[in-house]
Amino acid sequence: MSDNREALREIGDALAKHFDSLYYVDIETGHYEEIVHADMFDKMGIPIKGDDFFADNQKFAEKCTYPDDIQLAIGIHEKEAMLKRLSKKRSYSTVYRLLVNGRIEHVRHIEIMCGDGKHIICCLENIESEIQDKIAQEKDLQSAKRMARLDDLTGIRNKNAFREMVESLDEDIRSGRAVEPFGVVMCDVNDLKLTNDTRGHSFGDEVIQRTSRMICGVFKHSPVFRVGGDEFVVILSGEDYDNRESLHRMVIDESIANKRSRSGPVVASGLAVFEQESDMNFDSVYKRADQQMYENKKELKSYHIVNSFADMEKIQKKIPDERKRLLDGMFGALVTVAGSGYVFLNDMRYDFSRWSLSLVDDFNLDAEYMYHAENIWIDYVHPDDMETYKKAVEAVLCGNAEVRPICYRARKADGSYILLRTRGFVLSDSNGDPEYFGGIIIPQ
Repeated sequence: MSDNREALREIGDALAKHFDSLYYVDIETGHYEEIVHADMFDKMGIPIKGDDFFADNQKFAEKCTYPDDIQLAIGIHEKEAMLKRLSKKRSYSTVYRLLVNGRIEHVRHIEIMCGDGKHIICCLENIESEIQDKIAQEKDLQSAKRMARLDDLTGIRNKNAFREMVESLDEDIRSGRAVEPFGVVMCDVNDLKLTNDTRGHSFGDEVIQRTSRMICGVFKHSPVFRVGGDEFVVILSGEDYDNRESLHRMVIDESIANKRSRSGPVVASGLAVFEQESDMNFDSVYKRADQQMYENKKELKSYHIVNSFADMEKIQKKIPDERKRLLDGMFGALVTVAGSGYVFLNDMRYDFSRWSLSLVDDFNLDAEYMYHAENIWIDYVHPDDMETYKKAVEAVLCGNAEVRPICYRARKADGSYILLRTRGFVLSDSNGDPEYFGGIIIPQ
């Protein structure tokens, strides 16, 4: 054994120049030992040896991995998955991100099957400098991207491309030739500045990207341009032009739905069409669409006033004491079942819910008891997980008291995201109508 250990040390010394961390893992027992020490792990409490490499590294992944990469990192360290990969090739590598002292560090994970077939060498290489070099190279290519007329953030056409298309349309209009029918949809994201000021520009960028996907998803057959920070223009033609009213209605309805649920972008929009007899240039069409957009913006901003009156009427229908005691009793039973997990339970008849105190503290919710909690919790869900979350909730509400699992990320009080596994359920009354909606939430 001492000879084997010495050989490992020599291997470690040879690999230390290339890797920041190296572990030698016994496949059968899971026992592992660090051969090359990673300085970046010092403050993370990562053990240098242990008896279950795969389980310990999955815990490490949840603790120290960048939220968007947690599932990737967990999957990498699943024993059966690793052995399956290495049965096909003797080595495998992938890249993910760690959070080291509050900084994002890109690392390359490499796993190698040893010649004896009984051990695995797992290495981590910090490649942050390599990534930064690539970013620098990409910045050097930004001028080329501008020449390609693509917006860096969204990938759709940018303002330069918009100008070129406008010039082409104006030339056709001035020529007196018959111009193919076209329309203009002007879109503007509501309250983006407020979002940037309160939740940061990175979240604002996510809103812009989701707005782009939303608009492109509706107008699938027309060019979409990002012409300003929060402004988009669609030049309608063909099938989209023929169906312009219904498609524009889709944007309006989705924005209203997003405002109600406090999720997804709220986009003010206006529609105008080219009139061959009266419009002398593209700008006249654009101005009409822009004016309609501002009218729609006013409507959307005033929408919360109407909604607030509806909420007040509902709140005035106060939950009776007997009903609240029933909710508390059921909640207590749920807490017993949940163990260390969070719990919530909503009386759907009164839209009144109770939440675990630990959940209230960890996520900075308003209170243990709340009205209209469905409009509160959805604001904590990570934007990229919103569609998954909504579909899962809809599936529960359409089910018949069936418990359904869902995994998504939610924002804690400190602004960080944590992966949650939730099992939601619906309890129906004697008539089969949904009466209570609840769930057990387990932090991963």
